[in-house]
Amino acid sequence: MVRILDKAAVQPRSRFNLSNSFTIKRSPARSRLATIRIRIPVLNAQPNRVELVATIGVQGVTGIAQILFRIFRDGVEIFNTQQGIESAASEQNYAVTFQAIDRNVRSGNHVYTVTAENRTANTRADIVGPISFSGLAVKTRT
Repeated sequence: MVRILDKAAVQPRSRFNLSNSFTIKRSPARSRLATIRIRIPVLNAQPNRVELVATIGVQGVTGIAQILFRIFRDGVEIFNTQQGIESAASEQNYAVTFQAIDRNVRSGNHVYTVTAENRTANTRADIVGPISFSGLAVKTRT
């Protein structure tokens, strides 16, 4: 049996929109995409997990960019995944979705942030939307 401890969701961009796009920064710089806050209560919250889901709309502009998506809890990286994004003469528009699970998070308020960075020189990929990021904290069985 699981019990919901907290949930949070943001959707800073609700649709694909080229006129509102921005370029993903080149590593080691990062583009911050979304932030949520999750509260783990002090009492009866262990063991637990925070289930995180992000969907990011990306467009390849030049070359084949390797985009590294990261999730941070309180400024510390807890998850990452990489996605190749092709450009002209191929697929250009992607909705990249990924999920991470953060286990046995200590009590208190926690800030989760999702970022993107382009790891490939001489390529370009843009965030075109949508952007959504959600977290669900649950107490799991003992």
